[in-house]
Amino acid sequence: MERESTQRMVFGDVEVLRVVEWQGPFAPAGELVPGAGAETWKENEDWLAPDHWDPATGRAVMALQTWVLRSAGRTVLVDTGVGDGRERPGSPQFHHWRGDFPGLLERAGVRPEDVDVVVNTHLHADHVGWNTRAADDGEWVPAFPRAQYLLPAADDAHFGPGNAYGGGLRVDDRYVYEDSVAPVHRAGQAVLWDGVHRIDEHLTLESAPGHTPGSAVLRLASGGERAVFVGDLLHSPVQILDPARNSCFCLDAGQAAASRRRVLERAADERELVVPAHFGGTGVAEVRREGGAFTVTAGRP
Repeated sequence: MERESTQRMVFGDVEVLRVVEWQGPFAPAGELVPGAGAETWKENEDWLAPDHWDPATGRAVMALQTWVLRSAGRTVLVDTGVGDGRERPGSPQFHHWRGDFPGLLERAGVRPEDVDVVVNTHLHADHVGWNTRAADDGEWVPAFPRAQYLLPAADDAHFGPGNAYGGGLRVDDRYVYEDSVAPVHRAGQAVLWDGVHRIDEHLTLESAPGHTPGSAVLRLASGGERAVFVGDLLHSPVQILDPARNSCFCLDAGQAAASRRRVLERAADERELVVPAHFGGTGVAEVRREGGAFTVTAGRP
């Protein structure tokens, strides 16, 4: 298990910091990606282990992490982890999680007041938790007082109180919205977007639905270098080998697979470094096409 890790990359004029809160064996591989049989993991053990799979336990290795981008004079956070002391009864691994995310950011040179933009690639518990913090009176308030929070409109509608039927909602989803999303709305710091949203000359958000209705990717292009932050479009590299394999958390299997293939095709064609939300190891992957399939090469350190 790795804690309190920071790694730095540069893409043209954009600096990227990876802040890792936790990394280690997480869920049984066969449950996380049900479409990948035991033979898939075993046949690829030479490169999946130890960064993406632990053969001894059969569990997928994953990370809980945030990406800090310094772009066009502003500081942008991509996803904010689980949060601290949250009610998550349906997710034992996150229930009352205790972490030091603000301390990790501070050690990476980022204070709460330094953050200009928070991007939530989607509104699941482990991507929005540190949107907020507990104030002295116990109320949840935005953790980044100056930030604009970019929220996918389709996810806000799906997980928010306006979804009278609650289709696809899990036991924790109401808790997540109430403690990590609604306070941002009340503070007037939420910006809902759909389709395509340009943050600056280097960064653009694009809808990639399926994992959730509003799941998004963030594209970075600067100085001839490219990366795409794909959120939970990928949980494991075995999904790159076969984009039809969904995680157990994808709400719309067909749409998720279509979004995954589309994003991977562009990444391969345009040499975009793929940056998923939860990959272990270096946290990134280089994707190439071989006929109608994809291969994974070593990620950038």
